[in-house]
Amino acid sequence: MSNAIKHLLIGGLFIMTTGLSTAAPAGTLTIVNPPQLGDPAPNGYSTAVIVPPGARIAYISGQGGQDGTGGLSPDFAAQVKQAYANLGTALEALGARPDQVAKLTVYVVDHDMSKLGVLTQSVTAMFGDALPAQTLVPVPKLAIDPMLFEVEAVVVLD
Repeated sequence: MSNAIKHLLIGGLFIMTTGLSTAAPAGTLTIVNPPQLGDPAPNGYSTAVIVPPGARIAYISGQGGQDGTGGLSPDFAAQVKQAYANLGTALEALGARPDQVAKLTVYVVDHDMSKLGVLTQSVTAMFGDALPAQTLVPVPKLAIDPMLFEVEAVVVLD
């Protein structure tokens, strides 16, 4: 199994441990990337994210690549770009920012390694260095046959 796939599989793991520094200001997420697991950032995610005590959590349903009219491009990269734009719109509707996203789950139809670069580029464009924990799930199909990509999010509200 390649390191990239191992990192993607580990990306869904939340590490529960004691002794971690949580010196971040109240209301902010603490990103944890244990060096023993390698650096997941080149693949567009963090290993774990600690949510501050008492935080309100919102769950954003899977956002696909449909535009405002419901149209879907047949191009994978175009669908991913639109899905992240749709996720941004959902965050705005909650009054939230990308740095408040703790966890992403992405679903990719017929995933192969050629798609990883598109995914990493899109997630780093939206989240910068504040990469959320993330799990990629390869699937044979999604709810609507032409859909090739879907992203859902767990958001920590202020």
